[in-house]
Amino acid sequence: MTSVSTHILDTSAGRPAGGVAVTLSVRTGPDAPWEPHGTSATDPDGRCKDLPALPEAATHVRLHFEVAPYLARHAHPAEAQQDAPRTDHGPRDSGAFFPEVAVVFAVVPGEHFHVPLLLNPFGYSVYRGS
Repeated sequence: MTSVSTHILDTSAGRPAGGVAVTLSVRTGPDAPWEPHGTSATDPDGRCKDLPALPEAATHVRLHFEVAPYLARHAHPAEAQQDAPRTDHGPRDSGAFFPEVAVVFAVVPGEHFHVPLLLNPFGYSVYRGS
């Protein structure tokens, strides 16, 4: 069984990012269309523990993190600095520089893939964890 898990750490606050919606999509080759496969949200510990196992034919996974609502709820004092980039550009703008994050990676059947997201208001990083 091939499986995927993820968690999000808000590096500007030094704590987990709970309540972030996550969508898992799969495809069966580099030119195949993406198929939705599951949704979840991070728990208070910033983890998604209930993403479904992947279909046997899956070759690629896309994790889509909807981070704008989380960042809007958890604005940090550092963002108010005089020299911080201005991100409030109108009523339809959440204020997040990256309102969403999409991570695409290749999978090998039978392995587990843990993909953490390190998030802050003006950047992010991902890696293959364990």
